[in-house]
Amino acid sequence: MASFNYRHLHYFWVVAHEGAYSRAAERLDVSLQTISAQVHALEADLGHQLLMPKGRGIALTRAGEAALLLADTIFSVGETLPTVVHDAASRPRARLAVGLCDGLSKLAAHDWLSPVLQTPDLHLLCHEGELEQLLGELQLRQLDVVLAGQPAGARPGPRLVSRRVSQRDIAWWAPQAWAGQVLAKGFPQGLAEVPLLLPTTHSPLRPLISAWLQDQVGSVTLAGEFEDSALMAVFAARGMGAFPCSEAAEPDLRLMPGLVRLGPCEVQERVYAITRPGPAGSALLSQLMDEPVA
Repeated sequence: MASFNYRHLHYFWVVAHEGAYSRAAERLDVSLQTISAQVHALEADLGHQLLMPKGRGIALTRAGEAALLLADTIFSVGETLPTVVHDAASRPRARLAVGLCDGLSKLAAHDWLSPVLQTPDLHLLCHEGELEQLLGELQLRQLDVVLAGQPAGARPGPRLVSRRVSQRDIAWWAPQAWAGQVLAKGFPQGLAEVPLLLPTTHSPLRPLISAWLQDQVGSVTLAGEFEDSALMAVFAARGMGAFPCSEAAEPDLRLMPGLVRLGPCEVQERVYAITRPGPAGSALLSQLMDEPVA
């Protein structure tokens, strides 16, 4: 791959926009011979003629047009550098990069993060993904913390630390049409009479809820599986079936028309904050890790 000098590219860029070597030399306050030599050096590096004589000025070759298009992008971005550096230096932002494991309740994640959400100039980055992918990004310092429904466990690479930061009871809810059938039969046995919505098998809650259903209800009808508990609640509220959800979501669920709380499930949703060992690299993370377990 051919290499080139960015100063030579800048001289070419100015000549191309000025339309003549003489005007470019005047603008840059260099000699005509200097600017001509710099452009010729760029052409030699790239192996193509970029400019050709045209009357008293110059014209772009096809290669020159392509080079100018890219040079416009490079130098327009470069012109923003002083402003970007000034803004970054004068207004440091409080950045927190959080990995959210697939299947984790987003409401539980929001509750844990809420103590720092009003921080001035907060820049919160939330990235969802599979647990193993997020833990790899954490080890590479691309994330400050990973929130998951289970501890990290043993894995290759630098050691990680898991701390339980939230533990909430699970309850069953249903739209009024299905709630009547459940309660008429008696809870929880009445869950066998209606379609159910459950977390997907990605969620650590799924085997716990399935075991509870097997023990308390027996055979059930599975109508849907959802990664996101908030999305599951939306589908349930529109009549799709009964569903389990963290008690942390109760204030939001009561605002959804038609949803009825059926009763408790002897299962708890646990949230773990997984971090690198040692002092927290972020003041925001340090503040969050000092919060008591919810």
